[in-house]
Amino acid sequence: MLNIYKSKEEASHAAALHFVEHAKLAIEAKGKFTVALTGGSSPAGMYDLLTTEFKDQVAWEKIYIFWGDERWVPIEDERSNAGNAFNDFLNKVAIPNEQIYPMYKDGVSAEDYAKKYSKIMDEVLEDGRTFDLIFLGMGDDGHTASLFPGQKVIHEKDKKVAAYFLEPQDMYRITLTAPILNAAKSVAFIIFGAKKADALYEVVKGEKNIEKYPSQIIDPVGELMWYVDQNAAARL
Repeated sequence: MLNIYKSKEEASHAAALHFVEHAKLAIEAKGKFTVALTGGSSPAGMYDLLTTEFKDQVAWEKIYIFWGDERWVPIEDERSNAGNAFNDFLNKVAIPNEQIYPMYKDGVSAEDYAKKYSKIMDEVLEDGRTFDLIFLGMGDDGHTASLFPGQKVIHEKDKKVAAYFLEPQDMYRITLTAPILNAAKSVAFIIFGAKKADALYEVVKGEKNIEKYPSQIIDPVGELMWYVDQNAAARL
């Protein structure tokens, strides 16, 4: 469902409510809530609300935190999705440390840790592959997670977690693959800003071309929600 809001603040509020409602449903049903977070600046407003307005509405000790993707940099690096999430969100709520799984580890290769991350999913997720909720962002080039235009990883079907060297960025990336993203019970995109308008139009209304607009590959078995501000939705 495409939800368009007047401002990113309103969209962030709706996304935070989505988190809270799905956490309550999952915890009531099976005693825990598994969620994969997105990087970039898009979730900042949601994080702020989850640590303030909605903080007392979540059983944080029953939350299990993963990520949809990561730059292969130390958590202390300002480019780290996990580092930003710790600073803006996770350090302010009572989720046990052992229930938080950053997509990075010192002293190992990205490829080896991708295999380890898959094993962690086997241990924590009910069937090793199904998240209760995955948040995604989208770049102005139409990428999501670390599924970038023209990269082979878009078509990965066997691995649950993949690591590869992204030459345009001169760095390794690690990402959940499309089959795992699409296995989620709920997927929620958070997209703000006029720079995203062209890509969002192509992803939602344009001709299917996942090589050029990888976000088009997201078609989950569960619900698909879009939390978008008016600037990003300008062409819709």
